[in-house]
Amino acid sequence: MQGRGYGFGGGGVQFGPPVTPPVVKQLLIANAVVYVLQCLTSPDGRAVNSSLVQWFAVYPNHVFQYVWQPFTYMWLHASLMHVGFNMLAFWMFGSAMAMAWGAQKFLRYYLLCGFGAGLVIAIWPHFAVAMNLAPEISLAFPTLGASGAVFGVLLAYSLTWPDRYIMLLFPPIPIKAIYFIPLLFFLELVTGPRNVSHVGHLGGVIAGWILLSRDGRTQGVLSISRLKYRWRRWRMRRKLHAVREEERRWQDRRDRDGPGPLH
Repeated sequence: MQGRGYGFGGGGVQFGPPVTPPVVKQLLIANAVVYVLQCLTSPDGRAVNSSLVQWFAVYPNHVFQYVWQPFTYMWLHASLMHVGFNMLAFWMFGSAMAMAWGAQKFLRYYLLCGFGAGLVIAIWPHFAVAMNLAPEISLAFPTLGASGAVFGVLLAYSLTWPDRYIMLLFPPIPIKAIYFIPLLFFLELVTGPRNVSHVGHLGGVIAGWILLSRDGRTQGVLSISRLKYRWRRWRMRRKLHAVREEERRWQDRRDRDGPGPLH
């Protein structure tokens, strides 16, 4: 998928993967169908007010009674923008992973990442309240959306093709896939809305990391030697860029001033 999706490669920039695997299509359709059902079962037509949210979103204070919530929450969404952005990211990066892994492995990974994120969403608030990091009322707030599972997919993509470039929309700059998730967390904390579940996103990354570590895909990613290598490489590129920039300026001055004295 190099040069495709938000990819940025030698072939230019293209929007979207070249192929959408059937498993990705089926998951997209499933999320869309559930969203329509939410709207149809809502008294005011807003998906977030659907009766389905009361039963199937994650409520930390009810999760030990309704044990299915850490799995079912990932199929619900609060708004058209919510489901749209989640499914857009899932389509762009999930298609590449589904083609690389096959349908069965990809589906299992996606569902386990979403479920793992759901467990973190359900359990962490209890610890936060116990340590006086959050008010007790936070246990009654619902969480819904496929973001945790999608972040797991983003992690798999960034570890599978760490040196591929992703073209961001805001800001419109290319970035290596390995740095994509840290940048997303930074943007969330700085500019994201207050109702974003940072815990859920982190839970999806943690679940994905555990699953990928079993295949050896995380080995050496955060090692000291790897970080030193990337730091030295970055500094060398900066120096090379500075030398090239100085040569360009010198050439510009030479072209502007013309040739020197003739002898």
